[in-house]
Order: sequence, then structure tokens, then C-alpha cells
Amino acid sequence: MKRKSMKKRMLTLALGAGLIMGTLTGCGGEASSDGSGGIEITNVSYDPTRELYAAYNTLFAEHWKEKSGQDIKITQSHGGSGKQALEVANGLEADVVTLALEGDVDTVMDAGLIEEGYTDEFDLDSSPYTSTIVFLVRKGNPKNIRDWEDLLADGVGVITPNPKTSGGARWNYLAAWYYYEKQGLGEAEIAEKMKKLFQNVLVLDSGARGSTTTFTENGQGDVLIAWENEAFLSMKEAPGEYEIVVPSVSILCQPTVAIVDEVVDRRDTREAATEYLSYLYSEEAQKLEAENYYRPSDENVLKEFKAKSDSNSITEIPEDGKWINTNVELTDIAHFGGWKSATEKHFSDGALFDSIYEGK
Repeated sequence: MKRKSMKKRMLTLALGAGLIMGTLTGCGGEASSDGSGGIEITNVSYDPTRELYAAYNTLFAEHWKEKSGQDIKITQSHGGSGKQALEVANGLEADVVTLALEGDVDTVMDAGLIEEGYTDEFDLDSSPYTSTIVFLVRKGNPKNIRDWEDLLADGVGVITPNPKTSGGARWNYLAAWYYYEKQGLGEAEIAEKMKKLFQNVLVLDSGARGSTTTFTENGQGDVLIAWENEAFLSMKEAPGEYEIVVPSVSILCQPTVAIVDEVVDRRDTREAATEYLSYLYSEEAQKLEAENYYRPSDENVLKEFKAKSDSNSITEIPEDGKWINTNVELTDIAHFGGWKSATEKHFSDGALFDSIYEGK
């Protein structure tokens, strides 16, 4: 629905968090249309979605051409989700944002670029796919890491991004916090556990992809706390080098998409931007998301990728394509009172994460 206006890994990885130009037909300029009838939109996203949106942009370009008769060009930007949100709030032009969490989209909304109520614009609180947090370990799991408590052991090197700049890192942090809540610990006791966890963190990269690079390419650490899709991609790209350990409890990660109202109304790209996000819920796109190891929201597609497994250790990519392990208890952000509450308590300047990290 429209709202009234107000306000496989690619060469592009070398560009880091910079703008990535889509290799799609059409050469639309800054406005909605050029002389040839093409159109251009920009999607500002977070680190681990590079491969997904490279594939989705091609799929969407075909869909848009059939639907509208227009060529379309999609420009991509990737980086730590929190950092990306600040970039858009400070002037990085985006027609849509597809960020790691609702709280980061709120940053753009608070800058006056997105209207309130954006989570109602698309289904499932504007979260077309989900993920969760798992551990990526080296082949054979030499440190015998099975659950969150094992990350606190002496001699275990942990890699996770920085919760101050990375949305994925915030999911990591909250999943660990929830584990200790389930153990019956009080807040002060959990804070001590978290302090020990971050004492074992070797590198705090600004985004999830940077942490993956630190672990896989630079060879640092014994365990990467990772998005599920990022862990599977690492296994796919380096068969036989890594294993996935699914902890006993984790968190349902809900990446959030939104139209940047101020930009689409100025550029006259609302129709294309709306269709770009709406099409993420289509059966074709949902299958593509699952093939990129995101959990689809379409129940029928989800069933196709659910695996029957009694093990929480994944040593190789399943040949039958059924990769979704259901042997994990998932909490969600509502458990923490929503993103506004979670941010104020844990991630704002001077909040719990700062005291934990500074006191480690």
C-alpha cells in the first residue's frame, strides 16, 4: 500500500561499504526517468546481504521490465547496519533501506526521511525474511564449542562485530544475554558473563562482513558469532574448512525494509521503490532468499528448506537444499521491550554495552 508523501561473492566486495553499481539494464539518472524510459533506485543495505541483493536485483529487473516496460538500474550500498543508517540520515541518498533491524530504520525515520508507521507498510512488520545467530567454527571444532558458555572459556578467541556500528552485532549480544537469562541469572550476573565474553573478543569489526573476513580470510579466532546466512556462505565458499554450531537458544533476527519517503517523493521513484520491496514477498523472491540462507516468511517455501536433524552441528552444506535447523529456541526483540527499549538499555552511549566493554 502507498502512503501519502511527507517528508559466487562478487568483485564489488572490494568496494567495502561504498556504493555498488548494479549491473542491470537501463541507465536512469538522478531523477526517476531518463530519455530512454529507464529508472534508477538506490538500496542501502547491511553487510551480509551483498550476494542476496546481487541476485535479487537481476530477478527484480526482469519483473519490473515485464510489469512496467521500463529498464531499471539498482545501486547498492553495504556496510555495518548502524553505520549505514547514520549515513542515510546524514545525506547518503537511498530510495529504500533494507537494514539489519528496525532500530536502525528508526534512525532514518528520526532524521525526518521516513514517515512514522513504516512497519505497517509491508507484511510481517516489513520483515520479508528472517535469520538467526549461530557459531561458525573451524573444521573439527577444536575448542569443542557447543553453546554460549563455551565462548567464555580461557583461550577461546571470539570474533564478533561492534554493537555500536553493526546491527548484526546487536542481535549477537542480545542472543547471548537471553541465554544467560534462561540460566536464571540476574542482570548483574549476566553483565559479568558478558564482560567475560567480550574479554575473549579479539577484533570488533564495524560490520558483520568485516568480522567474517577477519575469521575466514585473516584466520583470527576460534569462533565467529555470525548471521546464519553468513555462516552458510562461508561453508559454501570454503568446503571442508568450517562447521556451524547451532546454540541451544538464539534470537529471531528480523531485518527491516522501508521506503525513504523524502527521497522517493523528490525523485518520483515511489512506485518502483514500493514494488522493489513488495516483490521481496513473492514466491520467486522467497525461494531466492532461502537459497541465500535467509529464512523465508512464506510458509510453503519455508517447508521446502526445513531440515529434520537431531544434531546442532552442521559439518557440510546439505545436498538436498534443506538447511534450516529447527533445534533451537528463539526469542525475539519483543522479549527486550522492542528496539527503542533495547537500545536505551544496552546500546546507547553510556548504556550496558559500554560499561561491559569498558570494564572488561
